[in-house]
Amino acid sequence: MSTPTSMGMASLSDLGAGAALFSFCELHHHHHCRPHHHVFNFFKPRQQQWRISASSAAPGVDLDALESAIAKKDSDAVKDALNQLSELGWAKKWSSQPYVSRRTTSLRELTTLGIKNAENLAIPSVRNDAAFLFTVVGTTGFLGVLAGQLPGDWGFFVPYLIGSISLIVLAVGSTSPGLLQAAISGFSSVFPDYQERITSHEAAHFLVAYLIGLPILAYSLDIGKEHVNLIDERLEKLIYSGQLEPKELDRLAVVAMAGLAAEGLKYDKVIGQSADLFTLQRFINRSKPQLSKDQQQNLTRWAVLFAGSLLKNNAVLHEALMAAMSRKASVLECIEAIEQAA
Repeated sequence: MSTPTSMGMASLSDLGAGAALFSFCELHHHHHCRPHHHVFNFFKPRQQQWRISASSAAPGVDLDALESAIAKKDSDAVKDALNQLSELGWAKKWSSQPYVSRRTTSLRELTTLGIKNAENLAIPSVRNDAAFLFTVVGTTGFLGVLAGQLPGDWGFFVPYLIGSISLIVLAVGSTSPGLLQAAISGFSSVFPDYQERITSHEAAHFLVAYLIGLPILAYSLDIGKEHVNLIDERLEKLIYSGQLEPKELDRLAVVAMAGLAAEGLKYDKVIGQSADLFTLQRFINRSKPQLSKDQQQNLTRWAVLFAGSLLKNNAVLHEALMAAMSRKASVLECIEAIEQAA
């Protein structure tokens, strides 16, 4: 079922200590990755040997070192490779927005940017849940009526058996919500905009992280497994030690809110914000100094505004990345799509 609203997630206007949350990263190692969660792992830097050679994607530029670093999930090597490619004039968009600085932000600014229903962005959507439960109850009810026409005892027992399906579904939702959520995620694919929302949401995390200078090592658009994996050794150490600095918190917050911003710019109702918001809260909880309720509220608003501005200013890149991810392109191919669209 959707995330409960008991943590103050009424709206961006009253987000408090438990409300600045997010879907791009829970702090788990990559082999424990869960839906909508991005991953930070420890990796040792490796020295890369650089050479200029022919490349089908970038004439005169060798992408082998970058491809190798991504395959090895070596975050430092990925950054080194992209930095070298940037110096060569190929990776022009990599870390092109390195300066991220928080400021006081109002809801009016989000509306002016083009965010729809900005005051309700933090309200978890129940569209998918409601549609699933309505279908289950409606279908079982209809079948129960039909079964009542069966002759003899069958017409008595079968309707009760069918009717119990709804009770079982509700029981599973109460005791093992993860199992029910998997079913709801699969059912949600019936909505025409569902796959497009997922692609836009995850592409936004990918693109904003790339523009800010955080390396992306993997992603998935599979239903129930949607995520973008980000890995940075230094950041992970700060997060696990509870010493995340304000500057780094700002960068992570912007990437965290990118998916929400992408949906808010296009749709009247945001669907995939709950996991994003929860993850942002985890970052906040691991930062020093601790933020007050008002500071958390402002951080969330500002991060949505900053991410939304990046996406609007790089709309062509976002569309190109969405197209690549829809084709299940590799991470390297996604990076190429961004740079070729620049």
